[in-house]
Amino acid sequence: MPPVPADPTVVHPMPEQPRVVLLKPLVTSPLIEVGEFSYYDDPDDPTAFETRNVLYHYGPEKLVIGKFCALGEGVRFIMNGANHRMDGPSTFPFPIMGGSWSEHFDLITGLTGRGDTVVGHDVWLGYRAMVMPGVRIGHGAIIASGSVVVDDVPDYGIVGGNPARLIRRRYSDADVNRLLALAWWDWPLQHITEHIRTIMSGSIDDLENAAAAQAAEAPQDPPPGR
Repeated sequence: MPPVPADPTVVHPMPEQPRVVLLKPLVTSPLIEVGEFSYYDDPDDPTAFETRNVLYHYGPEKLVIGKFCALGEGVRFIMNGANHRMDGPSTFPFPIMGGSWSEHFDLITGLTGRGDTVVGHDVWLGYRAMVMPGVRIGHGAIIASGSVVVDDVPDYGIVGGNPARLIRRRYSDADVNRLLALAWWDWPLQHITEHIRTIMSGSIDDLENAAAAQAAEAPQDPPPGR
């Protein structure tokens, strides 16, 4: 009997650990997209991720999180709704206070943002990392605990600090290109299941061999005219 894949549709993949939730079946906001098996870990209320961890999310910018991402406790995404005007003497948002001040709402609408916040596949965000608006984090990246990410992070980069700086790359440029070409996170779930050990602890050569096996097993289209 072939190995059985995990279920990407359950909220609590570890019933004995309710602090861990899969985000894709949990999220309801049309402004948040999450790939399969990306999870959040929090002992307080992980199911409140949309309101406690995605802040000032008034749109239209989206938060996009890829597949197989690990989000540690207290990870926060600051969205473009947190922006204030900075081109005048005061940054205070007077119009939201009501009264006749609300007649000047045009002063705070349409502020220039940095676009969607995008987290690639297989990204690990450590305890209480904070991601600022419009940041793009590459595939396979690691964000150290307590980091404040203000700039884009390259694929397979490790960043840390406030503001977060690149500490090192996990692989050489050539190997990063190999890994991106393999894109194991897009493999059929059954094939991922059969090669968990390779994905977690194998070499890139091993991963390429696993990809070749998957390609060989895939059904071939019949020749034209048959």
